[in-house]
Amino acid sequence: MKTILYVLLDQWTDWEAAYLSSQIKMLGQGGYDNKTVSLTKECVESIGGFRVSPDYDIHSIPADYAALILIGGMSWQKEAAKQIKPLVDRCLAEKKVLGAICDASGFLGTIGVLNTVKHTSNDLNSLKAWAGAAYTGEKKFIMEQAVSDNNIVTANGTAAL
Repeated sequence: MKTILYVLLDQWTDWEAAYLSSQIKMLGQGGYDNKTVSLTKECVESIGGFRVSPDYDIHSIPADYAALILIGGMSWQKEAAKQIKPLVDRCLAEKKVLGAICDASGFLGTIGVLNTVKHTSNDLNSLKAWAGAAYTGEKKFIMEQAVSDNNIVTANGTAAL
């Protein structure tokens, strides 16, 4: 059984998590275990008002997992989101799959992850403005709904699947 970790911050986009996790569970025919991660073990509320008690906080995630998926939402541009960077760094160092949807893909731009891989996000100009000097990957930006390169999968807000 392979574990997929979904990072949920306050005001996470519930439909993105629902679309992706249900497809992974159904198409994976029971070979995947979906687990949630947040900054703390306190409940996090989605944009739609669903409250989730995370399985793990950022300090207690298991060492053995197959993918780390950053679910979009309204909090990726907040200061607290920076606490996710060590999880991303670890995921990349261990060559695991890293996924990011909507504003979570923009977050990857702010920490330099998108500079050397093909990627997408909601909008190139918004990505450049938000990430500033940390983002130098404009030539690798592809205006598609989803892009995969070197175990990094990015998707805009209309492409949760």
